[in-house]
Amino acid sequence: MSALSDNLVTFAILTYLIAMISHAVEYALGNARTRVAVASPARELVGAGVGAGGGVIPEPPAPVPPSADASARRARVAGLVAVGATALAAVLHLAALVTRGLAAHRMPWGNMYEFVLTVTFIGVAAWLVVLWKRPSLRKLGLFLTLVMVLLVATAELVLYVPIVPLVPALNSYWFVIHVSTIVFASGIFLLGAVPAVGFLMRNGYEQGKRSFPYTLAKRLPGAVGLERLTFALHAFAFPVFTFAVIAGAIWAEAAWGRPWGWDPKETWAFISWVVYAGYLHARATPSVKRNVATWLAVLGFLTMLMNLFGVNIFFTGLHSYGGLS
Repeated sequence: MSALSDNLVTFAILTYLIAMISHAVEYALGNARTRVAVASPARELVGAGVGAGGGVIPEPPAPVPPSADASARRARVAGLVAVGATALAAVLHLAALVTRGLAAHRMPWGNMYEFVLTVTFIGVAAWLVVLWKRPSLRKLGLFLTLVMVLLVATAELVLYVPIVPLVPALNSYWFVIHVSTIVFASGIFLLGAVPAVGFLMRNGYEQGKRSFPYTLAKRLPGAVGLERLTFALHAFAFPVFTFAVIAGAIWAEAAWGRPWGWDPKETWAFISWVVYAGYLHARATPSVKRNVATWLAVLGFLTMLMNLFGVNIFFTGLHSYGGLS
């Protein structure tokens, strides 16, 4: 089972890579019909016959060249392939987690490697739900699959550890309650960071900025839609994250005799909670610009990454279960 799980992770990474490349093809081809329409402005004909209602009559738009029509079809096919590959990768990803859990005879959240695999799966599963509800966001999949490739490959190549039993402190029903909610909230925050960055780039592009990285966003959905999606995802994840922090404090009281001890993990979880609360407050304040509030959402995700990677690598404490030597 353990070897099967490892192989499934490898296949998932390769399938995410195929999805990313397919999204990139769709992104590069763009909307050929739109490009032709922009390149061929409408011409006007002046009607003849004074007093006969003559005037300016717009000429019908020029037909789309076959080559442009073919490019549009190829872009659509590439986009559909990308979505299909993402769904297949998610199935492989889930199968890897299930087989890992079966091999370990526990939930697959006992170390950094397993935690990252689970968080990324939650993120991609949530993305597929969003995409099912709003297919117009498909081009955002390029950035989501890029994140999946980077994080899952990092987990497999850098964070991998063999299956070992849980440390004694984790042998509690609170393990499922606390870690499952942290994992779920982290996965939604991961997904929320993608449209947040997309909004910041697209908003700059719509304001006339044509330098890097704003030009990367010229084919993304509109800035308003990306900003609303960012808020919706964070508003959904924040209460779950709040419950996870409270559950962790209750577990700490039962395991260590105190609910809070400013352990590095606890400290950075608190920092993340404050930053995300600040984002939601700023988003609800009319006087705060949306791009300023969104920067707080991006900062919140950076603190989550610090809590996930930095704390496990650079600090030691009661939460040092990363599995890294």
